[in-house]
Amino acid sequence: MKVIAVNGSPRKEGNTYHALMGVGRQLEENDIDFEILHIGNHAIRGCMACGTCAKNQDEKCSITTDPLNEWIQQIKAADGIILASPVYYAGIAGTMKCFLDRAFYVAGSNGGLFRQKVAAAVVAVRRTGGSSTFDSLNHYLTYSEMILATSNYWNISHGRVPGEVLQDAEGMQIMEVLGRNMAWLLKMREQTSVLLPKPKSVGKIFTNFIR
Repeated sequence: MKVIAVNGSPRKEGNTYHALMGVGRQLEENDIDFEILHIGNHAIRGCMACGTCAKNQDEKCSITTDPLNEWIQQIKAADGIILASPVYYAGIAGTMKCFLDRAFYVAGSNGGLFRQKVAAAVVAVRRTGGSSTFDSLNHYLTYSEMILATSNYWNISHGRVPGEVLQDAEGMQIMEVLGRNMAWLLKMREQTSVLLPKPKSVGKIFTNFIR
């Protein structure tokens, strides 16, 4: 089994990275492969709302100036996913937001590529805005019919300079508990996959409120 963690921070080894490693160590101790995709330092443009991915049904975004289509396939092949972002103006970092809008739209419009994977959101923040960012990340996971792993508090860790998050004892414990719970869900999902088939996917009903 494998978990892909998406690091939306521009810093490769900033506090977001250290929070993810707190989760990853627990996964690896449970014999689950763990890999971090560092996307936060790439030039990723936002969704153009062209609808090409839905029309072509080829699991690809029409924008090819970044590695997003490769990342989508890596996540599709994984059993679990973690979305991680620093907090910018009480919200998701801009590059991460562009990645999420495009990747999850492609996945959703191509039969639900991330459906029923085990997932979690992780946030690194200096002072405030962590809860709103955590909530925003979870929107992508819950919309995609993913199985959410939880911890003993919201998955938010605090620190300013890179590595300072390691001094947040509660925050790092949250990440460790999240890693153990995620490993348990992944193993339970694997062991019950033969006995209990996934719920069937249904066609999405769209309702507009302006007539």
